[in-house]
Amino acid sequence: MTPGAYNTNPQEVEFRQTHISYLFLTPRFVYKVKKPVNFGFLDFTTLEKRRHFCLEEVRLNKRLAPHTYIGLVEIRAEKGRLLMDGGDGEVVEYAVKMRRLAENTILEERIRQESAKMADIKRVAAVIAGFHKSAERGAHISIFGGPEIIEKNITENFNQIKDFVDELLTPAAFKAMGTEAEGFIAGNKDLLLRRIKEGFIRDCHGDIHSEHISINKVIEIIDCIEFNERFRYSDTLSDMAFLSMDLDFHNRADLARAFEKA
Repeated sequence: MTPGAYNTNPQEVEFRQTHISYLFLTPRFVYKVKKPVNFGFLDFTTLEKRRHFCLEEVRLNKRLAPHTYIGLVEIRAEKGRLLMDGGDGEVVEYAVKMRRLAENTILEERIRQESAKMADIKRVAAVIAGFHKSAERGAHISIFGGPEIIEKNITENFNQIKDFVDELLTPAAFKAMGTEAEGFIAGNKDLLLRRIKEGFIRDCHGDIHSEHISINKVIEIIDCIEFNERFRYSDTLSDMAFLSMDLDFHNRADLARAFEKA
């Protein structure tokens, strides 16, 4: 949090965090440090693992946000202080360095300010469509579109939220969602297998939400899933659905339907 820890000499440092990351924001850059946690679906518990997944985060996100992701930086301990991306001391941690995106370019903020336009959504749709068209595919990736893997993802999800029944949702809603999900898989196995055969299972983004989309002279989509192939290797339609659902969640069904049709 000390400005002197950075070789860019920022006037101030802002701190935020998610359940898996510490974020240090300067006026120009963002430094993202992975927490040493293991949630089953991700494991950042060793320094080497955190380095590996920092590198993966940069590599994968450069596909949709090449101007935002700069690279891996080392955090060193030197003479009783920590230095971000500089110094000669021992490397004690790693971070992903990114250019800071202006808040008013983020789609979620534009929705909040009621300034999101239909033309913006069509531009986003074109970028995602182009990305999906060129995204990597192959025998290993296709496995993740199978009914068994999808069922595993769904079962894991319900197991992880069952402790929140009564607190955040009713038992009836929890049961109804489970029944709907199970019924979908049981009734659409042939469709899922056909999607594999037709090449729609690809190395996707895995988490396309409005908070991850910057709309400016170019469209940049950040924060793809780097830590679990099972979440990122998916049907392109599933990847699209993240944004459709998020737009619905923000009460912008008009934008969601425009995105789907585009």
